[in-house]
Amino acid sequence: MAQDMAINTGKTLLKVSGLKVAYGGIKAVKGVDFEVKEGELVTLIGSNGAGKTTTMKAITGMLPAAEGDIAYLGQSIHGKGSWDLVKDGLAMVPEGRGVFARMSISENLQMGAYIRNDKAEIANDIEMVFGIFPRLKERQDQLAGTLSGGEQQMLAMGRALMSRPKLLLLDEPSMGLSPIMVDKIFEVIRDVSARGVTILLVEQNASRALGIADRGYVMESGMVTMTGQAKDLLTDPRVRAAYLGE
Repeated sequence: MAQDMAINTGKTLLKVSGLKVAYGGIKAVKGVDFEVKEGELVTLIGSNGAGKTTTMKAITGMLPAAEGDIAYLGQSIHGKGSWDLVKDGLAMVPEGRGVFARMSISENLQMGAYIRNDKAEIANDIEMVFGIFPRLKERQDQLAGTLSGGEQQMLAMGRALMSRPKLLLLDEPSMGLSPIMVDKIFEVIRDVSARGVTILLVEQNASRALGIADRGYVMESGMVTMTGQAKDLLTDPRVRAAYLGE
């Protein structure tokens, strides 16, 4: 897998410019600008309803952009379907996980590699995923729908990694999980980032997200209101007051 992963060259992998998204008559995203460079772990933080998930859905083609542009690998992906984006190396783990409940863990991972036909490498990558998530290996024949929320999150992340993404989008990976499982998920995110995968992380748990990210953007009411190095945002009094309960 390593040979296909992004190398931190400082090249801009994703650039969102003037993005506006509306649905149901509501302007959910009101002109957002941000970028993610190869090898980075970038986080979007903000309260519920800030427009974070809507932004992610627009990037992956699940929602149309009313205005603005999204460039991936230096080219506009406006109007491009999710299928094509996955083939181009852009994968998303959605809020709510979205595992195939009536399929086994192994079958879910195989589905993650649906764009590939290199069977030997697919088998190697499944073992790589099992190395990251030993619990999945122990239960590989178990139906995904019978797993706990944390185990389903592991499976959703493992399935996304099976497409060998250049850019991995994670939408609220810690939502609804126990504190122990939250610790595990953030440990895994750090591990995946260290393996060279570029990550865009949307997360309500601002402290945990900024604790592992390189850079961060703060979203409020559909707009980016602050940006900076994650360590600086983590100590910023405004961020601490608004999102860290201090």
